[in-house]
Amino acid sequence: MPGNESEMTPPPLFDAPWYKGSGKLQGKVAIVAGGDSGIGRSVSVLFAREGANVVIVYHEQHEDANFTKVAVEKEGGKCITIATDLAKKEACEEVVRRTLEAFGKLDILINHHGTQWKVDNILDVTPEQIQTTFSVNVFSFYYLTQAAIPHLKPGSSIINTTSGLAYTGRPGLTVYSSTKAAITNMTYSLSAELVAKGIRVNGVAPGPIWTPFIPGSFEPSLMKSFGHEVPMKRAGQPEEVAPSYVFLASNDSSYMTGQVLHPNGGLNVSS
Repeated sequence: MPGNESEMTPPPLFDAPWYKGSGKLQGKVAIVAGGDSGIGRSVSVLFAREGANVVIVYHEQHEDANFTKVAVEKEGGKCITIATDLAKKEACEEVVRRTLEAFGKLDILINHHGTQWKVDNILDVTPEQIQTTFSVNVFSFYYLTQAAIPHLKPGSSIINTTSGLAYTGRPGLTVYSSTKAAITNMTYSLSAELVAKGIRVNGVAPGPIWTPFIPGSFEPSLMKSFGHEVPMKRAGQPEEVAPSYVFLASNDSSYMTGQVLHPNGGLNVSS
């Protein structure tokens, strides 16, 4: 956990061959935390297709990160990878410092990294699991955002990955769902705080998406039915979610802040 994309069968679809870039992010620099695999990989590739240079931050999945770096460079974008533990404030500060050293600026921050444990009985959740989940999923979002804000100029964008579970919850994922609810409210509150600086803050709440998170967290017996609970009766692919991030990062969404997009296969959630 969170799992290696290189070991998944079938592999997630990330490169969106139907998506045509049009320079929406030309010359921009983006940090994509959790950009080595899954949705983060697809976001990194489509950002590069739109003209951005990308900093991929990840924990320890080196093979996945290198694969994504090559995919970004094939799109014409420059890319560096940083392996670190974003639950540490100093690590987040180091990520921003290295981004500035490599590219001289920062325009887009994608807080996408996370972890989860499926524990069916709340009484069995350990203090360590609670601490780790909140440290990785929530505290690190604050640390990386704090490090980035002094270097973001008007027109910059912060995009937080929350989840449909922030609105619906799910048995066995109480702690994870709680962190995603915290991220959602962080998005709402921070957007109001930064609007005067011209920095937009939005979120994306994916539904069931086929990423390394899934086989890394759930029993094999659940894989065949994964995603069947939504109206489309299937799991989504990373390439079906990544365009939401492109939209929110670009001037196409210049009149949007404090909003959350829901690529979730038709599930009706209240926001």
